[in-house]
Amino acid sequence: MMERSPIHDTMRRLAKTFEEMGIPFAIAGAMAANAHGHRRTTADVGILIRRNDLLKFKEHWIGRGWIDLFDGSKGFKDTLNSVKVDVLIVGDYPGDGKVKPVSFPAPELVLEIHNEGLPFLNLPSLLELKIASGMTAAHRPRDLDDAIQLIRVNGLSRDYSNRLNPFVRERFVELWQAAQISEDY
Repeated sequence: MMERSPIHDTMRRLAKTFEEMGIPFAIAGAMAANAHGHRRTTADVGILIRRNDLLKFKEHWIGRGWIDLFDGSKGFKDTLNSVKVDVLIVGDYPGDGKVKPVSFPAPELVLEIHNEGLPFLNLPSLLELKIASGMTAAHRPRDLDDAIQLIRVNGLSRDYSNRLNPFVRERFVELWQAAQISEDY
């Protein structure tokens, strides 16, 4: 069943616009976590896109149903639904933004088609990015909790760490151990 909310409407509207423009992208963040079974609320839509494709989109659509958050921002807002779009740029680094072995990958290499034919970040890439972000940015503990919940809801094994970048493997195992603790008190 199609979920209805301003956030879902923005996600669909953005996907349709990118498809019409031939822009490769993947839905990231909380909406991708939702697609992989971890239900959580969010106030925005996260997307993974190349910088030049973001510029192409903005040149055509800013002022026509979409507005910049502020002059020079990566992010923008859907004026129809009043929903913010958080932008992750291919080649940039999660968390603190500093160089590390995990960077935002090309969307066409890491997407899975889910709900309604929309392209979401695949589970291994989502976990890598969430863990790398939480490891390097103390102000983003939610990313580590998202990883724990994704491990739990998907019943991932400890060996799933072998599918991830070596930079995050040890932390994955720690989070996997935390995911084994029952929340039933």
